[in-house]
Amino acid sequence: MKKNTLVITAALALTSLALTSCDTPTGQGAGFGATAGAIIGAATTGTVRGAATGAIIGATAGAIVGATVEADERGYYDGHPRGYYPYARQTETRGFVQSPYPPHAIVDVRGIPHDALVRDPSSGGVFRKP
Repeated sequence: MKKNTLVITAALALTSLALTSCDTPTGQGAGFGATAGAIIGAATTGTVRGAATGAIIGATAGAIVGATVEADERGYYDGHPRGYYPYARQTETRGFVQSPYPPHAIVDVRGIPHDALVRDPSSGGVFRKP
């Protein structure tokens, strides 16, 4: 009986947290992505495992896109015009760029959408991902 109570309490807590996180663009993106991923995963594989894998992939991609939208809504871009921030330079290694700010560090931008703003960890400068 104690085990059932713990499981029910945990499920209710998780559900309430999940529902409140849908108020943000990140949560909405994750929710829509998980739904779409689960449908596509189930349709292509016909298995529960495929649906679960699709849901995880979709939730991750949706959360990344939602976080970008949320950053824009919070004023992360500070109202600057599109051309205000310089673009980084692409390197030979996919997913890594060279910062336009001295000391021109190599920055890992895997998982960050094209044209999104990135903060250089070594100089603190903000640039756009090419």
